[in-house]
Amino acid sequence: MKKTITLNNGVEMPLMGYGVWQIAPTECEQYVSEALKAGYRSIDTAQAYYNEEGVGAAISKSGLPREELFLTTKVWISNAGDEKAARSIDDSLRKLKTDYIDLLLIHQPFGDYYGTYRAMESAYRAGKVRAIGLSNFYDARFVDLAENMEIKPAVVQLETHVFSQQVKMRGLMKEYGTRLMAWSPLARGMNNLFGNETLKSIAVRHGKDIAQICLKFLTDEGVIVIPQSTKSERMASNFALDDFELTAEEREAIRRLDTGHPLAADFNDPALAKYLLGYDAQFNPDNQ
Repeated sequence: MKKTITLNNGVEMPLMGYGVWQIAPTECEQYVSEALKAGYRSIDTAQAYYNEEGVGAAISKSGLPREELFLTTKVWISNAGDEKAARSIDDSLRKLKTDYIDLLLIHQPFGDYYGTYRAMESAYRAGKVRAIGLSNFYDARFVDLAENMEIKPAVVQLETHVFSQQVKMRGLMKEYGTRLMAWSPLARGMNNLFGNETLKSIAVRHGKDIAQICLKFLTDEGVIVIPQSTKSERMASNFALDDFELTAEEREAIRRLDTGHPLAADFNDPALAKYLLGYDAQFNPDNQ
């Protein structure tokens, strides 16, 4: 498996990372430490996960040189805008116990995300951030921002898995050299992923499990993946993709599984927008 991918500003990013979405703040340090021991060097967190401190504690105690690690975090909607985003970036740096963030994303396409992006550009120029990008920006919203900002997004993180391969978005992103990063690369098990006959037959042929087949397919396509698991054996198997290769016929069979649309979230849904706009009020009443 190719280990890294080159972003549009020349930064090298690992293709395989460890995601900490829905990992409790009290448990995050433990699981990130286990992921680092399993070989992961890229960790994906976010302000809205409320576990950046756990990531920071794990990396600071790991003994690993900072330059061997790749940290991604995301600015949340309640921190949108030039000034609030700038303050939140400094806060994330403090929580992560680091002088710089490798990749900083706007988490959701709502609120004053233009102000947020300007703050991210300033952080990039100041050396606080090595690369900047977006999360959950689709179609015209992505193109509008990419066309209007000086620093083109290095990465867009989207729901991406064998059932939602983001072919259209990859075409739009290619013009800007923007790379695709997959959240929920195992589809959260939706659409009977682990019972899919096509994937099962390929897995049996290679003596692998379905998760490994899915992750191998995505990374072979140049998609950055951040599977999440709290089981050490699963962390290890997700990372172990080097000892087999998918055939052209197998890759084509997997491409045919694409539904052409996401399964977990529709970011054109007004109800989802309202939910996300009020999401962190349950954690920070002052942000209401």
